[in-house]
Amino acid sequence: MPAAFDPATLDWNLLRSLGAVLDQGSLTRAAVRLGSSQPTLSRQIAALEAQLGTPLFERSARRLRPTPAALALAEPARRMLAAAQACALAADAVGSAADDLAGSVRLTASDVVSQEVLPALLAALARQHPQIQIELVPGDALSNLLEREADIAVRMLRPTQGTLITRHIADWPLGFYGHQRLLAAYGGPPTLATLAQHRWVGMDQSTQMLDGFRAAGHAIDRRFFALRCDAQPVNLAMVRAGVGIGIVMQPLARRDPALVQVLPELALPVLPVWLTAHRALRGSRRLQRVFDVLAVGLRAWGEGAPA
Repeated sequence: MPAAFDPATLDWNLLRSLGAVLDQGSLTRAAVRLGSSQPTLSRQIAALEAQLGTPLFERSARRLRPTPAALALAEPARRMLAAAQACALAADAVGSAADDLAGSVRLTASDVVSQEVLPALLAALARQHPQIQIELVPGDALSNLLEREADIAVRMLRPTQGTLITRHIADWPLGFYGHQRLLAAYGGPPTLATLAQHRWVGMDQSTQMLDGFRAAGHAIDRRFFALRCDAQPVNLAMVRAGVGIGIVMQPLARRDPALVQVLPELALPVLPVWLTAHRALRGSRRLQRVFDVLAVGLRAWGEGAPA
C-alpha cells in the first residue's frame, strides 16, 4: 500500500461494501443485501481502491474476481466490522436509557422536495419507527437551525454555519421537459432554431431562467415565457398539464412517462442536495435515525431507486 494511506481516515462503510461484494460475488447481489444500489456500491469500491492505491477486483463481463489485495483485506475487514457493530450495539444500549426514539423531529425542505420527494421517504420512516413524529416545514427560506427553527434541513445549497452537521447527499441534474401531448401539438420537440415557436413556463420576478438563456446565446425577454410564476410546485404542475416546456429535476421527470426531455444539448446546472442538522443530532438517537433514513432515501431517489 502507498505511504499516504492512513487507516484512521478510512470510511468503514467502504469496508462493509467490500465484505458484501466478496461474500456475494457480484455488485448486484451485494447491493440487494445492503439495501443499496449497484451504482452506489460500485463508487464505494472505486473509492476504497483509490484510498488503498491498488485494484481490488478484476472485472469481466460476467463476474468480479477478487485480487490478492481484496482477499488479504477480507478477514481484517470482517473483524473491524464486527467490532464496530459491537460498539454500535453498546452505544444504542446506553443511549436508549437517556433518549428514546419516541418524540418529534422538525424537518424543513423546499416546496417541491416536500411535495414530491419526502412523502415516500417519510412513509418508509413511519413504517420503521411509528413512534417518531415529523413536523414538516415546506419552503425555500433558510430556517435557522442554530436557533432550532428546525432540527434537520434538506437544502440545495451548502449552509455556511460551521457549527452545523452538514452532509452532501447527491447532485440532481435538471432538464427541459414538455408533456408529450404538448409536443405532439407543435409537431415535435423544439430545436435551438425553433425555441420561440413553442410555449414555455418560466419565472416571474426571478431572472434566473432569463439569465441562463442569455448566457447560452439566446436573447429573450420575459415575454418568451407564456406562463410566468415563481412558485416551483406551480411551474411543475403547469409542465405536467401541458401548459408549456419547463425545467424539471431529471429524477422526478423520469417517474412521469408523459414528460419528454427536450434540448438535452443545452447544459443546465445540477442541484446539489445537502442534508443539515443541528449539533444536537450528536446526542439524539431520534434525530440521528431520521437523518440517516433521509440520507439513504434522498440518495436512492436521485438514482431512481424506489423509496
